Amino acid sequence: MSGFVEKPEPVQVPGLVHLHTGKVRDLYRNEAGDLVMVASDRISAYDWVLPTEIPDKGRVLTQLSLWWFDQLADLVPHHVLSTEVPAGAPAEWAGRTTICKNLEMVPVECVARGYLTGSGLAEYRESRTVCGLALPEGLVDGSELPAPIFTPATKAEVGEHDENVAYEEVARKVGAEVAALLRQTTLAVYGRARDVARDRGIVLADTKFEFGFEGDRLIIADEVLTPDSSRFWPADVWEPGHAQPSYDKQFVRDWLTSDASGWDRHGEQPPPALPQEIVDATRAKYLEAYERLTGLAWS
Repeated sequence: MSGFVEKPEPVQVPGLVHLHTGKVRDLYRNEAGDLVMVASDRISAYDWVLPTEIPDKGRVLTQLSLWWFDQLADLVPHHVLSTEVPAGAPAEWAGRTTICKNLEMVPVECVARGYLTGSGLAEYRESRTVCGLALPEGLVDGSELPAPIFTPATKAEVGEHDENVAYEEVARKVGAEVAALLRQTTLAVYGRARDVARDRGIVLADTKFEFGFEGDRLIIADEVLTPDSSRFWPADVWEPGHAQPSYDKQFVRDWLTSDASGWDRHGEQPPPALPQEIVDATRAKYLEAYERLTGLAWS
């Protein structure tokens, strides 16, 4: 089992039609046909959306994505039309709402990896490949790759795993020309973001993007380069050979798998509520990532 421990009821707003409740975001359509995306404070781990929220998380994700869209604008256009809160929406939507273009989304998670870890490490240990791409011998957890690689995945429903797929599968699914454009754009954006992050003392190990089309123009969508969609490591303690500390929900994962939680992640029961100290530590990590990357104080 997996999914929502407690699935929230969508907020009803005059003039908006609720379309989808995701792990973090709620999606609506306005009367103009644009999408209204609202980032909640929900957090997920081990394919569960947990019953405890992390205060300000949705605002951090939204504001950091907006900052990155500006940094990347010369490489790829983005989907944001406005950040104005729709009339009649709750006050807490402020800072976490984006009005977006309604794109024809590409059904592929576009993942770029510059370092070996996670599911890529597991595959490498078995076959010396990641998504079918051959890598040299001698790499370990946290190793920088000889060059960044494009390792796409299928987009899963809430409660299910994204699955890594070979580039050839993407080409079969969306066509060779689109697949090549996705790979080129993904690696270009990753390269820019890696350099920006490095200048701020952060290693961008890997990240995932979503793209859509407006006519024949490729547009970057959803969130970009946040602690939810990326692995950020502090550069000053990066050391290949073991798991790296990261700016994400690792406090949550570690607590859920500890004896203190009493939860069996392989069992049938949903995970328990998070203790306050885990909530506070996780919130602090999200805020630290925002402040270090943007150079702005959180307010």
